[in-house]
Amino acid sequence: MKYTELGRSGLKVSRMALGCMSMSEFYGKFTEKDAICTLEKAIDHGITMFDTADCYAHGANERLLGKIIRKHDRNKFVICTKFGIVREEGKYERRIDGSPEYVKKSCEKSLLNLGLDEIDLYYIHRVDSGIPIEETIGAMSELIKEGKIRAIGISECNAKTLRRAHAVHPVAALQTEYSMATRDPETTMLPLCKELGISFVAYSPISRGLLSPKISEGVQFPDDDLRGKLPRFSPQNNKENLRVLNILREKSHAKGCTLPQLALAWIMAQPYDIIPLTGARKATHLLENIKSVELNLSQEELQELNTVLKSHPFSGDRYTPEGMKGIDE
Repeated sequence: MKYTELGRSGLKVSRMALGCMSMSEFYGKFTEKDAICTLEKAIDHGITMFDTADCYAHGANERLLGKIIRKHDRNKFVICTKFGIVREEGKYERRIDGSPEYVKKSCEKSLLNLGLDEIDLYYIHRVDSGIPIEETIGAMSELIKEGKIRAIGISECNAKTLRRAHAVHPVAALQTEYSMATRDPETTMLPLCKELGISFVAYSPISRGLLSPKISEGVQFPDDDLRGKLPRFSPQNNKENLRVLNILREKSHAKGCTLPQLALAWIMAQPYDIIPLTGARKATHLLENIKSVELNLSQEELQELNTVLKSHPFSGDRYTPEGMKGIDE
C-alpha cells in the first residue's frame, strides 16, 4: 500500500480508503461475518483510512467499525464519520441538519458508537441550506478545541460554500462522488481543492458497481438494493451505458486488469490529490481493488480513456430527487 497526507491536516492515510456503508444497508443482504472479514483484510493489506456515517443503518455501521478498530492499535487508523443527514429508521427519505446544536449532539453519539475518544476526520455529510456554513464549521472547530475531532471535512458542497468554510477553519477533505461515470468535479471542485490544499475523497469510484463486469443488459436488483431505484441503472440508461462499458472492458483486458482496477487507477492518475473511497463488500473484491494502487497508466493510455469517456458520456442521474437533497449547496 502507498500512503499520502490528508490535505494539510498532518494526518497520514493510505492511498485508498475503505467505505463501510454497504456493509450495513442499501445494497442488499450482507452478513456481519463477511463485513468483519473484509475489514480485517483491509487492515492486513495496509488500508488505514475507514469511512462511515451516523445515518448508515442508524449508527449500526459506526458500531461495526468500532468493534474492529478496538481489536487493533488505534493510532494506526484514520477514522472518518459524517453527520447532517437525518433519516427515520427503515426509510430513505431525509432532512438535512447543520445546526451547531446538532453538530455537537451527533459528534457525541458517533464517539459512543465508535467507542473512541476522538474522531480523526469529521464531515458534514450534506450542507444545510438553512444554516450559514460559518455556523456549522464554527461548531466543528469547537470540537477540535475540545479534542473530540482532529480535522474537518465537507461532502458534496459547491465552490462558494467550500471557500467560506475554509475561511472559518482549514478543511482537510472534500468528499464527493467522482468516477469515470461522474466527472462533474473536474470543472470547478478539483481545481479548487488543489488551490486550497484540500484532499479530494472520491466516493463511488466504481459508480456503485456500474464500472464492473457484472452489469449486463436486463440486469435486475433485489428490492433492498438501492440501485434498482437509481436513474443511472434504469433499463433504458443501462442499455445506453453498456455501449461505453463494453469499450472500457476491452481497454481493461488490453491492460491486463479488471474494469474496477482500471477505473480506480484512472482516478489516482489524475493531476490532483484524490483518494478513492472504494466500497467493497467482500474481501475478494477488496483485494482486487487494492491491486489498482500499483497499476500505472501512461499519459497515452489516459488520453485514450478520456477520449472514450468524452465521446460516450454515461446516461442517467446518479441519485433520485430525494437523494439529491443537500448536494451542491
